[in-house]
Amino acid sequence: MTADGLRVLFCGINPGLLTAVTGHHFARPGNRFWPVLHRSGFTPRQLRPAEQHLLLGHGLGITNVVARATARADELSAAEYREGGRSLTAKVARLRPAWLAVVGVTAYRAAFGDRRAAIGPQETTIGGSRVWVLPNPSGLNARWTAAAMAEEYGRLRQAAED
Repeated sequence: MTADGLRVLFCGINPGLLTAVTGHHFARPGNRFWPVLHRSGFTPRQLRPAEQHLLLGHGLGITNVVARATARADELSAAEYREGGRSLTAKVARLRPAWLAVVGVTAYRAAFGDRRAAIGPQETTIGGSRVWVLPNPSGLNARWTAAAMAEEYGRLRQAAED
């Protein structure tokens, strides 16, 4: 564990409109983040978005690359991603999680200028933390099933326990 106790800091792309209203990450009912987090073994039961504060007790944190809420991530500009990457780097350096888990390979590529990034652990570090890119759990991401996502998230969980 790190000085602040975070094993993994999960980082979404940006708040959706429902998240902006409720203040809870991944609040849209079709989003698979909370079920996948549980299926992968990070939490002992499936948490509701309103229970995001319980993540800290499991050594987990949650944030976003870009703070601006939108209906869809494709509404964000390249400049917003780059600025979000700089802000996230500073946040990670301050919080010092063992792992930064960016949820969405396209967001990671845009925020950190790494066009070759793929799902999985990255060779680079950010703010002194190791980096893992995870599939985006949005219901719009039809390429990944919940089971396949849980498997990838589980790989990160195993690495974070080592």
